[in-house]
Amino acid sequence: MTLAPDDPALVADLIVSAATSVPGVTDLHAGAFGEVATYLPGRRVVGIRLTPGLTEVHVVVAMGVPILQVAESVRQVVQPLVDTPVDVFVEDVHRI
Repeated sequence: MTLAPDDPALVADLIVSAATSVPGVTDLHAGAFGEVATYLPGRRVVGIRLTPGLTEVHVVVAMGVPILQVAESVRQVVQPLVDTPVDVFVEDVHRI
């Protein structure tokens, strides 16, 4: 069962909270040219792209963590929040 509320701002904020709570995720990433974001009135949520058919989550992970496992964990925590497939992109690795 998915949450999928009608409010895109709430969905984006819930996704940010869920994705950044995954161990190994250090931040969200705006993409190569800052184009990955959900645009809302008065603000944009960087690293999250919501479309009618897909949810994208772009993350930065800590160096030394298993990247595929972190990406799958992000997918698992975000999927219940939306009613679309979730693609996770590891955009960068951060040295801690």
